Amino acid sequence: MPKQKTRKTVAKRFKLTKGGKIMRLHQGGRHLRVKKSKKRCRLYKEPTRLNTQQTRKIKPFI
Repeated sequence: MPKQKTRKTVAKRFKLTKGGKIMRLHQGGRHLRVKKSKKRCRLYKEPTRLNTQQTRKIKPFI
């Protein structure tokens, strides 16, 4: 059976950590920043983990 190709769009949006966890960036942090607090803008930059259901769906494509 041939290998499954990497989905390039998924590879750009998600990063796989050394321990096998999948990290993603927060949504909604790139526009309308005037009305958002500085703390909220900072938190958009930090990656967050996917939950287990989403991890199962995304992992084969990375």
